[in-house]
Amino acid sequence: MTTAVYPGSFDPVTNGHLDIIRRASKMFDHLIIAVLKNSAKSPLFTTEERVKMLEEITSGISNCTVETFDGLTIDYCHSKNAQFMVRGLRAVTDFEYELQIAQTNRVIASDIDTVFLTTNLKYSYLSSSIVKEIAGYDGDISAFVDRRVAQRIKEKMRERSMKQ
Repeated sequence: MTTAVYPGSFDPVTNGHLDIIRRASKMFDHLIIAVLKNSAKSPLFTTEERVKMLEEITSGISNCTVETFDGLTIDYCHSKNAQFMVRGLRAVTDFEYELQIAQTNRVIASDIDTVFLTTNLKYSYLSSSIVKEIAGYDGDISAFVDRRVAQRIKEKMRERSMKQ
């Protein structure tokens, strides 16, 4: 059984992420979406909220599970007996960074291969940061995220503005 890990912060999960998830789920027997717990960042959503959103929008993908992790991604892959790590590429700048990480991971763990999937062209510009910025100005994000995620982002932005 081939197992792959698709790691990320997914804050929030975008249509670009979902495109990679759908495509990777067809390539492997089991795809683990691994949500990074990163205490150094101040995300819009808690780790638990990101997991719930991912579980909701991937509920129709039977070979996909969502988990959290911290520490080195390569160590997490080993703990899950994963043979592959999936990474999405939007542009050349992503490739340079991701190649460096993949090569480093290959030195640390030669038994795990990184598989790069280029994003669908219609999402090549898309990032979670862009979605948050547009939402922060009450812009329309419906083309960038699932409708359920869009609703949660709007609610979160309202909560934040009430606290200020």
